[in-house]
Amino acid sequence: MNKHATPNPRAEKITGGVATDQRHDSAHKHVNGSAVYIDDMPEPAGTLHVGLGLSKVAHGILKSVDLSAVRAAPGVIDVLTYADVPGENDVSPSNMHDDPVLAEGKVQFFGQPIFAVIAQTRDEARRAVRLAKIDYDELPAVIDIWDLDPVKDRQVTTPLALRRGDAAAAIQAAPRRIKNRMWLGGQDHFYLEGQVSLAIPGEDDEVIVYCSTQGPSETQHLVAHALGVPSHAVTVEVRRMGGGFGGKETQANQCAAIAAIAAKKHKRAVKIRLDRDEDMTATGKRHDFAIDYEVGFDDKGNILGVDFTFALRCGFSADLSGPVGDRALFHCDNAYFYPNVLAKSAPLYTNTVSNTAFRGFGGPQGMVGAERVIDEVAFAVGRDPLEIRKLNFYDPMEAIGSRNVTPYHQKVEDNIIHRIVAELEESAGYARRRREISAFNANSRFIKRGLALTPVKFGISFTKTESNQAGALVHVYADGSVHMNHGGTEMGQGLHLKVAQVVAEEFQIDLDRVKITATTTAKVPNTSPTAASSGADLNGMAAQNAARQIRQRLTDFAAEKYQVPLDQVVFLPNRVRVGNQEVSFNDLVKQAYIARVQLSAAGFYKTPKIHWDRSKGQGHAFYYYAYGAACAEVSVDTLTGEYVVERADILHDCGRSLNRAIDIGQVEGGFIQGMGWLTTEELWWDDKGRLRTHAPSTYKIPLASDRPKIFNVALTDWSQAYEPTIHRSKAVGEPPLPHGMAVLHALSDAVASVADHRICPRLDAPATPERVLMAIERLKNEVKANA
Repeated sequence: MNKHATPNPRAEKITGGVATDQRHDSAHKHVNGSAVYIDDMPEPAGTLHVGLGLSKVAHGILKSVDLSAVRAAPGVIDVLTYADVPGENDVSPSNMHDDPVLAEGKVQFFGQPIFAVIAQTRDEARRAVRLAKIDYDELPAVIDIWDLDPVKDRQVTTPLALRRGDAAAAIQAAPRRIKNRMWLGGQDHFYLEGQVSLAIPGEDDEVIVYCSTQGPSETQHLVAHALGVPSHAVTVEVRRMGGGFGGKETQANQCAAIAAIAAKKHKRAVKIRLDRDEDMTATGKRHDFAIDYEVGFDDKGNILGVDFTFALRCGFSADLSGPVGDRALFHCDNAYFYPNVLAKSAPLYTNTVSNTAFRGFGGPQGMVGAERVIDEVAFAVGRDPLEIRKLNFYDPMEAIGSRNVTPYHQKVEDNIIHRIVAELEESAGYARRRREISAFNANSRFIKRGLALTPVKFGISFTKTESNQAGALVHVYADGSVHMNHGGTEMGQGLHLKVAQVVAEEFQIDLDRVKITATTTAKVPNTSPTAASSGADLNGMAAQNAARQIRQRLTDFAAEKYQVPLDQVVFLPNRVRVGNQEVSFNDLVKQAYIARVQLSAAGFYKTPKIHWDRSKGQGHAFYYYAYGAACAEVSVDTLTGEYVVERADILHDCGRSLNRAIDIGQVEGGFIQGMGWLTTEELWWDDKGRLRTHAPSTYKIPLASDRPKIFNVALTDWSQAYEPTIHRSKAVGEPPLPHGMAVLHALSDAVASVADHRICPRLDAPATPERVLMAIERLKNEVKANA
């Protein structure tokens, strides 16, 4: 015992606690290549490899499938078809039984897996796949949604409608009305690590699957269904993913099931890894949308009523299209109050790969629709779009009136968008640069500049209520070291680090004493996917709960052992004060172990307050909102449509950030990914349903050279979560992605300059140079026609 307490102990701090800037726990491994991903794991002796046989038509009946040459190919051990699935031939995450492991009787998109070759090597499996002889009875295929009827044409799941007030009457009575349509493209996840699984058979019905998945529990359950065994027979483990972005929330399940089926059948380890072309062809993407809108407004630009229809290309099965469409509707207001609103989704069936979750989960698509309406109104009344944005904002939290109810009838009580926009407007020099750009454009014949400032209000929670829960497992070993495990998955976003910081803070020990371990269903069961920006919110709270249970046991033990009141047991950095004495954390833990105090705890958390009635289109769907704003400036060559992002300024709200260094990285990356979605990333299917943009040679994600020349990113230093989140922090995964809208609208502003800002450019996305050039020429022609 040290009987001399350190003077002013609260001036000390642990290393790596909450609200300190810490590097990603695997950052050095990412840089030097030592981070272990599934394809880096040593393969067990005798590991077999999988090659997938993919459909060559978009829609058809399988008349005959001759695999004799495939089976006879060098190195081939077996060929699996749907008949080899011992349990349920389905990996549908929505339980609609519309997503087979391997096609059965028919195919519904070009690239759908029909069979799987199991061979000694990956190369042998891939070569053997090409020898299949498949005869199709081709059927008509629906590829695009632009000409489909949102009401009459086939849908993959039940649509949603949100209503508040009487939109039709308000629009009809409004002094001004506009009705139009826009196209919004999809996006490939383009994670660095593709879909990969390694299945290792165990005793009896057991199997371990190492899988690059965002949802280990869902993968566990669907693999178990495919095998026809209980979930307890399947263990899914993932230490890290080389990116996910939503593309591994459900899409990992098919590969995991195929590997597990083969592993159990042959009693050998089996690995499947898709190459980039296969991955892009056979796995789902961000939904592209056709957005119909009608808006009524007054002469000042106040929106009086709005009617939206969000039609989304879902592909051949439901997957997550229902909730993606729902979330688009939840965000069709972005930061704006609509006095009267009707918003409908139309999840349309197409003979393309089934689209799925993607960072933002439909929210960004809804926001783009909202911003198009703002643009329409601004051009109609001849005002700067930023003025119209501010005019239609929800009431601020400090002055809530009647303008604070969303289309889904939830009150916006934490709105700070006014302050964020005002601060960014000032720091980015918006007014000055608007004048400078106007002068530049007046004196530049071919190069035009554009400027835009766009807001973000993003709802945080799963709208599927049961997904808003998390578990964690914390062990304190007898030497004082701590083992942490939780249900969230690490895909480069720093989740494990943030949760470790939370645990370190609870015990008041240095971060390096908390061990980060792989996510596994064997330790924490029934977890939600790491999605909806909820990773730190849910798992941080669960881990905190577990740590507090152990800390309370230690407190009770110390108070009893040293005969002091409970309030005289105080955890200080790496030690504990008991009365007027101090003991190291390690020593107290050792004493507690000897006294048979339990030093392990399972933590749990469920998000309070939220509820949602889909049948009524009403509820408290989100626990809180994250806010932010971005200001972008571009230069456009009006002769070619090519452009450069000159500058971007972002101010984002992370509440009381758990780790500002990590969060700033998330904001930067989210903006770039959002910018890529809305500018260069174009998915294109031909009339046969073949994805032609299926590799880096034809699909263009932003490069380092595409980043803004000047890139200023800041986090608010004054905000905190309105609700009691983990240390009053806010989610940061998805909310920054819609900041890319600022680039789209800056391009729109530059295009509008060729018509002296008298005509709304109606620039669709992705705003590729070709599309920008076509918009420029269209505006020039309109000017000539009206001259």
